[in-house]
Amino acid sequence: MSKREAIVNRKTAETEIELKVVIDGEGLFDIETGLGFFDHMLSQIARHGVFDISLKAKGDLHVDAHHTVEDVGITLGQ
Repeated sequence: MSKREAIVNRKTAETEIELKVVIDGEGLFDIETGLGFFDHMLSQIARHGVFDISLKAKGDLHVDAHHTVEDVGITLGQ
């Protein structure tokens, strides 16, 4: 049986996101958004949902966290 997985990249004026999700995973994660609590919450989705998530997000955190959180959400939704 092949694993259900997706790789999604998103680049905007404010963020650059690289995401890989394996739905039939083991709960493994490698998440770096620059936002510690957000990383923690995303890791819990992976761990308890038994998904594998690899996520690298760079955003304009010097402005605020809004664009990073929003664009990660859009990317995960895709």
